[in-house]
Amino acid sequence: MNTSVMYALAAAALFGASTPLAKVLGTQIQPVMLAGLLYLGSGLGLLGVRVLRDRGWSRSGLTAREWPWLVGAILFGGILGPVALMFGLTRTSGATASLMLNLEPVLTALLAWVVFKENADRRVVAGMLAIIVGGIVLSWPTGPAASGGHSWFGPVAVALACFCWAVDNNLTRKVSASDALYIAGAKGLFAGLVNCAIALTLGAQVPVLGVLSPTLLIGFLGYGVSLVLFVLALRGLGAARTGAYFSTAPFLGAAVSIVLLGESVSWLFWLAAAFMVAGVWLHLTERHDHSHQHIEHAHTHRHSHDEHHQHEHGQEVGANESHTHPHVHQAIRHNHPHFPDIHHRHRH
Repeated sequence: MNTSVMYALAAAALFGASTPLAKVLGTQIQPVMLAGLLYLGSGLGLLGVRVLRDRGWSRSGLTAREWPWLVGAILFGGILGPVALMFGLTRTSGATASLMLNLEPVLTALLAWVVFKENADRRVVAGMLAIIVGGIVLSWPTGPAASGGHSWFGPVAVALACFCWAVDNNLTRKVSASDALYIAGAKGLFAGLVNCAIALTLGAQVPVLGVLSPTLLIGFLGYGVSLVLFVLALRGLGAARTGAYFSTAPFLGAAVSIVLLGESVSWLFWLAAAFMVAGVWLHLTERHDHSHQHIEHAHTHRHSHDEHHQHEHGQEVGANESHTHPHVHQAIRHNHPHFPDIHHRHRH
Protein backbone atom coordinates (compact mmCIF):
# COMPACT_ATOMS: atom_id res chain seq x y z
CA MET A 1 0.00 0.00 0.00
CA ASN A 2 1.22 3.50 -0.86
CA THR A 3 2.73 5.25 2.20
CA SER A 4 0.62 8.37 1.60
CA VAL A 5 -2.55 6.24 1.60
CA MET A 6 -1.51 4.80 4.97
CA TYR A 7 -1.02 8.35 6.28
CA ALA A 8 -4.52 9.34 5.12
CA LEU A 9 -6.23 6.29 6.63
CA ALA A 10 -4.28 6.65 9.89
CA ALA A 11 -5.31 10.33 10.05
CA ALA A 12 -8.94 9.29 9.56
CA ALA A 13 -8.66 6.61 12.25
CA LEU A 14 -7.24 9.00 14.84
CA PHE A 15 -9.77 11.72 14.06
CA GLY A 16 -12.66 9.26 13.98
CA ALA A 17 -11.60 7.78 17.32
CA SER A 18 -11.50 11.19 19.03
CA THR A 19 -15.29 11.41 19.44
CA PRO A 20 -15.87 8.02 21.13
CA LEU A 21 -12.74 8.52 23.25
CA ALA A 22 -14.15 11.81 24.51
CA LYS A 23 -17.40 9.97 25.24
CA VAL A 24 -15.50 7.34 27.27
CA LEU A 25 -13.96 10.10 29.39
CA GLY A 26 -17.40 11.57 29.95
CA THR A 27 -16.25 15.12 29.31
CA GLN A 28 -18.96 17.70 29.83
CA ILE A 29 -17.76 20.89 28.17
CA GLN A 30 -19.62 23.59 26.22
CA PRO A 31 -19.31 22.88 22.45
CA VAL A 32 -17.26 25.96 21.44
CA MET A 33 -14.95 25.52 24.46
CA LEU A 34 -14.56 21.82 23.58
CA ALA A 35 -13.57 22.69 20.00
CA GLY A 36 -11.11 25.28 21.31
CA LEU A 37 -9.49 22.91 23.81
CA LEU A 38 -9.16 20.11 21.26
CA TYR A 39 -7.40 22.47 18.85
CA LEU A 40 -5.32 23.91 21.69
CA GLY A 41 -4.18 20.45 22.76
CA SER A 42 -3.22 19.84 19.15
CA GLY A 43 -1.21 23.05 18.78
CA LEU A 44 0.60 22.96 22.12
CA GLY A 45 1.43 19.26 21.79
CA LEU A 46 2.75 19.44 18.24
CA LEU A 47 4.81 22.59 18.77
CA GLY A 48 6.23 20.99 21.92
CA VAL A 49 7.23 17.90 19.94
CA ARG A 50 8.81 20.16 17.30
CA VAL A 51 10.89 21.98 19.91
CA LEU A 52 12.11 18.63 21.27
CA ARG A 53 12.85 17.35 17.77
CA ASP A 54 14.87 20.44 16.79
CA ARG A 55 16.36 20.91 20.28
CA GLY A 56 14.96 24.42 20.45
CA TRP A 57 12.77 26.72 18.39
CA SER A 58 13.55 26.76 14.67
CA ARG A 59 12.21 28.76 11.75
CA SER A 60 9.11 27.56 9.94
CA GLY A 61 10.86 27.08 6.61
CA LEU A 62 7.88 28.63 4.80
CA THR A 63 8.64 31.00 1.96
CA ALA A 64 7.02 34.43 1.63
CA ARG A 65 4.67 33.06 -1.06
CA GLU A 66 3.54 30.18 1.19
CA TRP A 67 2.50 32.23 4.24
CA PRO A 68 -0.78 33.50 2.70
CA TRP A 69 -1.83 29.90 1.99
CA LEU A 70 -1.21 28.87 5.62
CA VAL A 71 -2.93 31.96 7.04
CA GLY A 72 -5.92 31.27 4.80
CA ALA A 73 -6.01 27.61 5.90
CA ILE A 74 -5.99 28.64 9.58
CA LEU A 75 -8.73 31.23 8.99
CA PHE A 76 -11.06 28.91 7.08
CA GLY A 77 -10.32 25.56 8.74
CA GLY A 78 -9.46 26.51 12.30
CA ILE A 79 -11.71 29.50 12.96
CA LEU A 80 -14.60 29.99 10.49
CA GLY A 81 -15.31 26.25 10.04
CA PRO A 82 -15.68 25.31 13.74
CA VAL A 83 -17.66 28.47 14.54
CA ALA A 84 -20.07 27.79 11.65
CA LEU A 85 -20.46 24.17 12.76
CA MET A 86 -21.15 25.03 16.40
CA PHE A 87 -23.63 27.70 15.27
CA GLY A 88 -25.35 25.20 12.97
CA LEU A 89 -25.54 22.49 15.65
CA THR A 90 -27.66 24.80 17.81
CA ARG A 91 -30.24 25.03 15.01
CA THR A 92 -30.37 21.52 13.59
CA SER A 93 -30.45 17.93 14.81
CA GLY A 94 -27.29 15.89 15.27
CA ALA A 95 -28.52 13.39 12.68
CA THR A 96 -29.03 16.11 10.07
CA ALA A 97 -25.65 17.62 10.86
CA SER A 98 -23.98 14.20 10.44
CA LEU A 99 -25.50 13.87 6.98
CA MET A 100 -24.51 17.42 6.03
CA LEU A 101 -20.89 16.80 7.05
CA ASN A 102 -20.59 14.39 4.11
CA LEU A 103 -20.45 17.51 1.96
CA GLU A 104 -16.85 18.17 3.02
CA PRO A 105 -15.13 15.54 0.81
CA VAL A 106 -17.42 16.47 -2.10
CA LEU A 107 -16.57 20.16 -1.84
CA THR A 108 -12.88 19.37 -1.26
CA ALA A 109 -12.78 17.32 -4.45
CA LEU A 110 -14.75 19.86 -6.48
CA LEU A 111 -12.43 22.69 -5.44
CA ALA A 112 -9.38 20.50 -6.13
CA TRP A 113 -10.62 19.56 -9.60
CA VAL A 114 -12.22 22.83 -10.72
CA VAL A 115 -10.13 25.53 -9.02
CA PHE A 116 -6.76 23.87 -8.35
CA LYS A 117 -6.84 21.65 -11.46
CA GLU A 118 -6.06 18.26 -9.89
CA ASN A 119 -6.62 15.37 -12.27
CA ALA A 120 -9.65 13.12 -11.81
CA ASP A 121 -10.58 9.96 -13.70
CA ARG A 122 -13.72 7.83 -13.50
CA ARG A 123 -12.19 5.37 -11.03
CA VAL A 124 -11.28 8.11 -8.56
CA VAL A 125 -14.71 9.75 -8.86
CA ALA A 126 -16.47 6.40 -8.39
CA GLY A 127 -14.34 5.58 -5.35
CA MET A 128 -15.04 8.95 -3.76
CA LEU A 129 -18.78 8.59 -4.36
CA ALA A 130 -18.78 5.09 -2.82
CA ILE A 131 -17.04 6.37 0.32
CA ILE A 132 -19.46 9.31 0.58
CA VAL A 133 -22.49 7.01 0.17
CA GLY A 134 -21.05 4.87 2.95
CA GLY A 135 -20.82 7.94 5.17
CA ILE A 136 -24.43 8.89 4.38
CA VAL A 137 -25.63 5.36 5.19
CA LEU A 138 -23.67 5.35 8.46
CA SER A 139 -25.12 8.68 9.60
CA TRP A 140 -28.65 8.18 8.25
CA PRO A 141 -31.14 9.45 10.85
CA THR A 142 -33.23 6.77 12.55
CA GLY A 143 -35.66 6.90 15.44
CA PRO A 144 -36.94 10.08 17.09
CA ALA A 145 -33.92 12.17 15.99
CA ALA A 146 -34.93 11.72 12.38
CA SER A 147 -38.10 13.72 12.75
CA GLY A 148 -36.89 16.67 14.82
CA GLY A 149 -37.99 19.98 13.36
CA HIS A 150 -35.39 22.71 12.89
CA SER A 151 -34.99 25.80 10.73
CA TRP A 152 -33.21 25.75 7.39
CA PHE A 153 -30.54 28.08 8.81
CA GLY A 154 -28.86 25.26 10.77
CA PRO A 155 -28.12 23.00 7.78
CA VAL A 156 -26.90 26.02 5.80
CA ALA A 157 -24.44 26.85 8.61
CA VAL A 158 -23.20 23.23 8.66
CA ALA A 159 -22.80 23.33 4.87
CA LEU A 160 -20.82 26.55 5.26
CA ALA A 161 -18.55 24.78 7.76
CA CYS A 162 -17.97 22.00 5.20
CA PHE A 163 -17.08 24.60 2.57
CA CYS A 164 -14.61 26.25 4.97
CA TRP A 165 -12.89 22.91 5.63
CA ALA A 166 -12.82 22.14 1.92
CA VAL A 167 -11.03 25.46 1.32
CA ASP A 168 -8.71 24.65 4.24
CA ASN A 169 -7.81 21.25 2.73
CA ASN A 170 -6.92 22.75 -0.63
CA LEU A 171 -4.97 25.67 0.84
CA THR A 172 -3.04 23.32 3.14
CA ARG A 173 -2.09 21.27 0.08
CA LYS A 174 -0.25 24.35 -1.23
CA VAL A 175 2.14 24.27 1.78
CA SER A 176 2.22 20.50 2.34
CA ALA A 177 5.87 20.24 1.23
CA SER A 178 6.91 22.26 4.31
CA ASP A 179 7.35 21.03 7.88
CA ALA A 180 4.13 19.14 8.72
CA LEU A 181 4.68 19.61 12.47
CA TYR A 182 4.86 23.38 12.11
CA ILE A 183 1.84 23.58 9.79
CA ALA A 184 -0.37 21.43 12.00
CA GLY A 185 0.93 22.99 15.23
CA ALA A 186 0.36 26.55 14.03
CA LYS A 187 -3.17 25.73 12.84
CA GLY A 188 -4.01 24.08 16.16
CA LEU A 189 -2.56 26.82 18.33
CA PHE A 190 -4.23 29.75 16.57
CA ALA A 191 -7.55 27.92 16.15
CA GLY A 192 -7.49 26.84 19.78
CA LEU A 193 -6.79 30.32 21.15
CA VAL A 194 -9.47 31.96 19.00
CA ASN A 195 -12.16 29.38 19.77
CA CYS A 196 -11.38 29.37 23.50
CA ALA A 197 -11.60 33.19 23.50
CA ILE A 198 -14.99 33.01 21.73
CA ALA A 199 -16.20 30.41 24.25
CA LEU A 200 -15.12 32.51 27.24
CA THR A 201 -16.85 35.54 25.71
CA LEU A 202 -20.05 33.49 25.44
CA GLY A 203 -19.82 32.60 29.13
CA ALA A 204 -18.23 29.14 28.98
CA GLN A 205 -16.06 27.93 31.87
CA VAL A 206 -12.65 26.27 31.68
CA PRO A 207 -13.15 22.68 32.93
CA VAL A 208 -11.43 21.27 36.00
CA LEU A 209 -7.98 19.70 35.59
CA GLY A 210 -9.35 16.15 35.69
CA VAL A 211 -11.40 16.89 32.57
CA LEU A 212 -9.05 19.41 30.95
CA SER A 213 -6.00 17.09 30.79
CA PRO A 214 -7.62 14.17 28.91
CA THR A 215 -9.39 16.65 26.61
CA LEU A 216 -6.07 18.22 25.62
CA LEU A 217 -4.60 14.74 25.12
CA ILE A 218 -7.47 13.72 22.83
CA GLY A 219 -6.94 16.96 20.91
CA PHE A 220 -3.22 16.22 20.55
CA LEU A 221 -3.85 12.74 19.13
CA GLY A 222 -7.19 13.10 17.35
CA TYR A 223 -6.64 16.59 15.94
CA GLY A 224 -2.86 17.15 16.10
CA VAL A 225 -1.18 13.89 15.12
CA SER A 226 -4.09 13.26 12.77
CA LEU A 227 -3.48 16.61 11.04
CA VAL A 228 0.26 15.92 10.69
CA LEU A 229 -0.58 12.64 8.94
CA PHE A 230 -3.19 14.45 6.82
CA VAL A 231 -0.58 16.98 5.66
CA LEU A 232 1.83 14.16 4.78
CA ALA A 233 -0.96 12.50 2.80
CA LEU A 234 -1.70 15.77 0.98
CA ARG A 235 1.97 15.89 0.03
CA GLY A 236 1.71 12.53 -1.74
CA LEU A 237 -1.91 12.29 -2.92
CA GLY A 238 -3.34 15.77 -3.43
CA ALA A 239 -6.46 17.20 -1.81
CA ALA A 240 -9.25 15.24 -3.54
CA ARG A 241 -7.84 11.76 -2.89
CA THR A 242 -6.72 12.57 0.65
CA GLY A 243 -10.17 14.01 1.40
CA ALA A 244 -11.83 10.85 0.10
CA TYR A 245 -9.70 8.57 2.29
CA PHE A 246 -10.20 10.87 5.29
CA SER A 247 -13.98 10.70 4.89
CA THR A 248 -13.77 7.11 6.24
CA ALA A 249 -13.29 8.73 9.68
CA PRO A 250 -16.99 8.36 10.76
CA PHE A 251 -16.87 4.63 9.95
CA LEU A 252 -13.58 4.16 11.80
CA GLY A 253 -14.95 6.16 14.73
CA ALA A 254 -18.04 3.95 14.80
CA ALA A 255 -15.80 0.88 14.80
CA VAL A 256 -13.94 2.26 17.83
CA SER A 257 -17.29 2.86 19.57
CA ILE A 258 -18.24 -0.75 18.96
CA VAL A 259 -14.95 -2.07 20.37
CA LEU A 260 -14.54 0.32 23.32
CA LEU A 261 -18.14 1.07 24.27
CA GLY A 262 -19.75 -2.23 23.30
CA GLU A 263 -22.33 -0.46 21.14
CA SER A 264 -24.59 -2.66 19.04
CA VAL A 265 -23.99 -3.08 15.31
CA SER A 266 -26.90 -2.47 12.93
CA TRP A 267 -27.20 -3.63 9.36
CA LEU A 268 -26.59 -0.01 8.30
CA PHE A 269 -23.07 -0.24 9.74
CA TRP A 270 -22.20 -3.23 7.57
CA LEU A 271 -23.79 -1.65 4.49
CA ALA A 272 -21.70 1.50 5.09
CA ALA A 273 -18.62 -0.69 5.55
CA ALA A 274 -19.23 -2.36 2.18
CA PHE A 275 -19.50 0.99 0.37
CA MET A 276 -16.37 2.37 2.06
CA VAL A 277 -14.28 -0.74 1.43
CA ALA A 278 -15.33 -0.62 -2.24
CA GLY A 279 -14.39 3.06 -2.45
CA VAL A 280 -10.98 2.54 -0.85
CA TRP A 281 -10.33 -0.42 -3.17
CA LEU A 282 -11.14 1.69 -6.24
CA HIS A 283 -8.65 4.32 -5.08
CA LEU A 284 -5.95 1.78 -4.17
CA THR A 285 -6.15 0.19 -7.61
CA GLU A 286 -6.00 3.50 -9.47
CA ARG A 287 -3.19 3.82 -12.04
CA HIS A 288 -2.53 7.24 -13.54
CA ASP A 289 0.23 7.12 -16.15
CA HIS A 290 1.11 9.50 -18.99
CA SER A 291 3.94 11.57 -20.37
CA HIS A 292 4.19 14.83 -18.41
CA GLN A 293 6.39 17.90 -18.16
CA HIS A 294 8.04 19.10 -14.93
CA ILE A 295 8.80 22.81 -14.92
CA GLU A 296 11.83 24.11 -13.04
CA HIS A 297 11.01 25.10 -9.47
CA ALA A 298 12.61 25.25 -6.00
CA HIS A 299 11.22 24.06 -2.67
CA THR A 300 12.18 22.32 0.59
CA HIS A 301 11.05 18.94 1.88
CA ARG A 302 12.52 15.64 3.09
CA HIS A 303 13.64 13.54 0.13
CA SER A 304 16.12 10.95 -1.13
CA HIS A 305 17.83 10.91 -4.51
CA ASP A 306 15.13 9.42 -6.70
CA GLU A 307 14.33 10.28 -10.33
CA HIS A 308 12.89 13.66 -9.26
CA HIS A 309 15.85 14.61 -7.06
CA GLN A 310 19.10 14.49 -8.98
CA HIS A 311 21.30 17.26 -7.58
CA GLU A 312 24.72 17.77 -6.06
CA HIS A 313 25.57 18.50 -2.41
CA GLY A 314 28.42 20.14 -0.63
CA GLN A 315 28.84 16.93 1.35
CA GLU A 316 28.43 13.28 0.47
CA VAL A 317 24.88 11.89 0.84
CA GLY A 318 24.00 8.23 0.41
CA ALA A 319 21.85 7.16 -2.55
CA ASN A 320 18.88 6.15 -0.37
CA GLU A 321 19.54 8.49 2.55
CA SER A 322 16.66 10.79 3.49
CA HIS A 323 17.60 14.43 4.07
CA THR A 324 16.18 17.96 3.95
CA HIS A 325 17.45 21.14 2.27
CA PRO A 326 16.30 23.71 -0.30
CA HIS A 327 16.73 22.25 -3.78
CA VAL A 328 15.90 23.04 -7.39
CA HIS A 329 14.05 20.69 -9.74
CA GLN A 330 15.25 20.95 -13.31
CA ALA A 331 12.72 20.90 -16.15
CA ILE A 332 12.24 17.34 -17.41
CA ARG A 333 9.69 15.32 -19.36
CA HIS A 334 9.12 11.64 -18.58
CA ASN A 335 6.47 8.96 -18.20
CA HIS A 336 5.60 6.99 -15.04
CA PRO A 337 2.62 6.26 -12.75
CA HIS A 338 1.98 9.18 -10.38
CA PHE A 339 -0.50 10.98 -8.11
CA PRO A 340 -1.07 14.76 -7.96
CA ASP A 341 1.66 15.01 -5.32
CA ILE A 342 4.02 17.93 -4.68
CA HIS A 343 5.99 17.07 -7.85
CA HIS A 344 3.03 16.40 -10.15
CA ARG A 345 0.71 19.40 -10.06
CA HIS A 346 0.42 19.74 -13.79
CA ARG A 347 -2.67 20.29 -15.93
CA HIS A 348 -4.29 17.53 -17.96
